[in-house]
Amino acid sequence: MTRPGPRIPPLTLSDAEREVLEGWVRRRSTAQALALRSRIVLECAQGHAILEVARRLGVAADTVRTWRRRFLAHRLEGLADEPRPGAPRKISDADVERVIVTTLEKAPPNATHWSTRSLAAALGMSQTTVSRIWRAFGLQPHRSQTFKLSTDPFFIDKVRDVVGLYLDPPERALVLAVDEKSQIQALDRSQPVLPMMPGVPERRSHDYVRAGTTTLFAALDTATGKVIGSLHRRHRAIEFRKFLVKLDAQVPADLDVHLILDNYATHKTPAVRKWLAAHPRFHLHFTPTSSSWLNLVERWFAELTAKKLRRGVHRSVQALERDIRMWIADWNDNPRPFVWTKTADEILDKVATYCRRISDSGH
Repeated sequence: MTRPGPRIPPLTLSDAEREVLEGWVRRRSTAQALALRSRIVLECAQGHAILEVARRLGVAADTVRTWRRRFLAHRLEGLADEPRPGAPRKISDADVERVIVTTLEKAPPNATHWSTRSLAAALGMSQTTVSRIWRAFGLQPHRSQTFKLSTDPFFIDKVRDVVGLYLDPPERALVLAVDEKSQIQALDRSQPVLPMMPGVPERRSHDYVRAGTTTLFAALDTATGKVIGSLHRRHRAIEFRKFLVKLDAQVPADLDVHLILDNYATHKTPAVRKWLAAHPRFHLHFTPTSSSWLNLVERWFAELTAKKLRRGVHRSVQALERDIRMWIADWNDNPRPFVWTKTADEILDKVATYCRRISDSGH
């Protein structure tokens, strides 16, 4: 015959306690640990056994016993974490508030932004204290980002048009993101490049010799990632028309061609319009002004710059153009499309948020 275990005292809740516990469970901002403890107490208050509560909530039985016992002893206050051992806190809430308010709302008299040392000196704190508070609240005054909002009166329509081509391209048609990368410089370093060694990065002289420039016209197939490129020494409507002729020759004749372009003047000259009128399968879609980020070929230009141009050494324009052609050919051997994921509504909502931030900034 087994001996019965000790009888645990019943757990009952007042209406006020139940309301507080249910609020902690529902509220999004509640810490997950506190929400779990609240669920344990609420389940126990319904008369469920400890093992049943543990099974229903997916926790250990000892966890249920601990918080049931803590609640019976200290009620709601017992669900909070006990003080941890260690040195007492030295930074008061008022000190934290002073650091945050000064960082966000004031500027130093002799600089555009605070450093940890300048703010510490101004507030009479240690540099370490300021640094810890900045890290805790994600404040980084030394960092700055740029932005520019388009003032195009047809911004919304153009965003929906271009994003629609990315997310739902038309049937029996090719969508090409087109742009020009102009003034690509052939640069030769004034001294030999020192190769990378263990513990030492590659070293190049800061000065260089210019050997000339070229312009790359590129069309990125948004579906496959393949690129049609054409190099010209000048950047005019004549060269752009030649590039259109090249696209017409390389795209199968039974497909329509949708070109995503920016608002550069060479794309809209009478000669270009006349050519487009004679080739009705070409359809132009213009991005809003100051919105080059909407053109996927810009992402491909970033790859070209990072992997070939920025650290390249070319003693002539011919050598530069040869390397660009080889890089395009290598890319097309294993093309990688850039997948657009944002919908037009998501983009417009983000722009609206920026507009509200600007209007509320007080500047």
